[in-house]
Amino acid sequence: MSPNASPTVSTSTRTIRIGSRKSQLALVQTYWVQEQLQKAFPDRTFEVHTMSTQGDKILDVALAKIGDKGLFTKELEVGMQSHEIDFAVHSLKDLPTNLPEGLMLGVVTEREDPADALVVHEKHKDKQIDTLPEGAVVGTSSLRRLAQLRHHFPHLTFKDIRGNLNTRLAKLDAGEYDAIILAVAGLRRLGMGDRIHQVLPAEVSLHAVGQGALGIECRADDTEVLSLIKAIEHVPTRDRTLAERAFLRSLEGGCQVPIGVNTQLEGDTLTLTGIVASVDGTKFVKDTVTGSASNAEQLGTELAQRLRQQGAQEILEEIFQTVQRG
Repeated sequence: MSPNASPTVSTSTRTIRIGSRKSQLALVQTYWVQEQLQKAFPDRTFEVHTMSTQGDKILDVALAKIGDKGLFTKELEVGMQSHEIDFAVHSLKDLPTNLPEGLMLGVVTEREDPADALVVHEKHKDKQIDTLPEGAVVGTSSLRRLAQLRHHFPHLTFKDIRGNLNTRLAKLDAGEYDAIILAVAGLRRLGMGDRIHQVLPAEVSLHAVGQGALGIECRADDTEVLSLIKAIEHVPTRDRTLAERAFLRSLEGGCQVPIGVNTQLEGDTLTLTGIVASVDGTKFVKDTVTGSASNAEQLGTELAQRLRQQGAQEILEEIFQTVQRG
């Protein structure tokens, strides 16, 4: 079927078109979703359509300076609004907490380990994050990781790094960096789990909102697609990430601000920890809330209010001003 075919095809023959970024990781994730849906609905046809986003095209500027509103999602969202595609598969951490009118977060899939990983140059294979030598150059493109690591390890030198995972690993292996910080989930999904030297504990680096989970975004009025994708929803992950996204939304923070989270779910009890830190790591507010998973979004909002009372808003305003000047 042509990508521009009418969306009014009868439901018995309608081909479902899945949108994806062109990056290797995005495609691995999207083909996994396609495979799961094909297994659940063997009589249906699911096609993958790829698009390049702004975040894929601009690789020589720090993410925080580009701005993050839909950096990796906007083109896919336009594709859904024009019925070129029926839904899009995102790394949930890239999906803004406020979506365009008419679109919604349909489902969230089961989460891979959401932690951050330390990947080191061969010469530091006997080191951990806390034993890297003074002045060691650590690469990261995330203000969240940067702020937390500067807070805990002020003796290290931090340098921005962009590009896909293979590009970043090549720069590390070439000696441009002593170590780099990447997501455990991305490395494992690409079959590169052996490059994980250390999984950073939550005490050192709280992960990004939604990290490790996939979010499927679709048109809010497309009941057929919603009924299909529900087959791969993972409710515990949904509850955890809804709390995280409500926390981020309430703080009016985008993907590229130093906001970190950790969620634990035991039975119906959800525990959400969050931090807001200044980019230089000197200002740091952190707190935890616990409650019922059925109130996930309220818990996220409550935690945001607590941190705001502790000075989070002032820290974020200072960061926004710095980034705008930069």
